[in-house]
Amino acid sequence: MTTKLMLTTAGSEATAALLTAELRHALKVAGATAVQINVDDAAVAPAMRLPAAEPLSAVVSVWTDDAPELIVDTVAEATGTRPHAYRVTEIVRLDPAPVPDGERAPLLANMALLRRPEAMSRAEYLDYWMLHHTAVAIRTQNTSAYVQNIVDEVLTEGAPEVAGIVEEHFPMAGMTDPHAFYGSRGDDAELARRIDELMASVARFGAADGLDLVPTSRYFWDL
Repeated sequence: MTTKLMLTTAGSEATAALLTAELRHALKVAGATAVQINVDDAAVAPAMRLPAAEPLSAVVSVWTDDAPELIVDTVAEATGTRPHAYRVTEIVRLDPAPVPDGERAPLLANMALLRRPEAMSRAEYLDYWMLHHTAVAIRTQNTSAYVQNIVDEVLTEGAPEVAGIVEEHFPMAGMTDPHAFYGSRGDDAELARRIDELMASVARFGAADGLDLVPTSRYFWDL
C-alpha cells in the first residue's frame, strides 16, 4: 500500500540538496515511487511568509511502498539535517495542473502547516476543515489547486504537532497583487468581502493560530 510522507527542512544548503538527481536516485532505492519538492526560493521572494515556529525553507512529499524510516534517513543523509516528518492522508480537492517532470510549475504554491486548537476534538476539527472551510477557501481565492493532507502520525522525535498541511496554488501575480490572489478583478469591495468571508471561516477552526505559511516553487518527479 502506497503511503504519502511529508518532510520539512530549513536552510539553503539543505534546500539545494533536495533538487539533485542524487537524492531522487537515493529515494527510488529507498522505495519511493514519486517525489514532490516545494522550495522557498528567489522565484517566490515577494510572497508573504508566516513562520509560527522555526522558519521552513522546503517541504518534501514522498510516495512510498516501503518503510517510512528509509525515506526519512535518505532525506537526512542528503541534506545533512534531520527533517521533521509526517505520515499523511492526501485529499485532492482541485487537481494541480500537469507539468513535465522536473520543470518548475508556473505558479505560487503556498504550503500551510495547520495546528488544531485544544478546544476542538480531532473529529470536530476535520469535520469543519473538510466539509465547511474547503468550499469557502476555494470560492474566496483565485485558487487553481487545493490539496489537503491530514496528518495521521508524527514520524520524527521533536517534530511540531501539526494537524494538517494544505497546498494551494495561485497565479504568480498574486504575490504582490491582492486582486490577483483573491480573484476579485480589481473590485475593492469584492476583495474586502472575500477576505472577510475567508478570515471568518479561518477563525472558526483556529487555522490562523500557530500557522506556518511557506510560499514555494513546486517540482514533481515520477520515480
